[in-house]
Amino acid sequence: MTTRYATAADIPEIVRVINAAFRVEDFFIHGNRTNEADVAARMAEPHACILVAEDGAGTLTGAVVVDVHESRGHFAMLSVDPPAQGRGVSRLLLNAVEEHCRSADCSALDIEIVNLREELPAFYKMMGFVLADTAPFPDTSKLKRDAHMVRMTKKLKTHAG
Repeated sequence: MTTRYATAADIPEIVRVINAAFRVEDFFIHGNRTNEADVAARMAEPHACILVAEDGAGTLTGAVVVDVHESRGHFAMLSVDPPAQGRGVSRLLLNAVEEHCRSADCSALDIEIVNLREELPAFYKMMGFVLADTAPFPDTSKLKRDAHMVRMTKKLKTHAG
């Protein structure tokens, strides 16, 4: 399995993978997680990119949005196609995210997760993240029930340090 930066040609498959991976949130979210316009807009952001994972046959198995602001990296929508889950794709993508952020001289990496996804804090703790604080859910119109965001962060060692 390999990772690479996404191109515009990947957008339909990125949307499919993200929406399939986020079906687990149907119990508290209305509708799909993303669409082609949203992914294209994220790719067009000046300090952002999307990293994708591919299997040996060139099939897209995962995606993640990464952005860098000053000395902090941030990632969102870490997604693994359900048939590829449990094969190390998340770890592969997170390693690529960290490398991208280190190359941009980031000292930390941040993520926000929904409090209702109770399995996620333990996963991210295993990957070296610690709880930081909480924040309001960004778009309450999508919620079927109350929720908030949990912020987690991880210090990054630079290539020099």
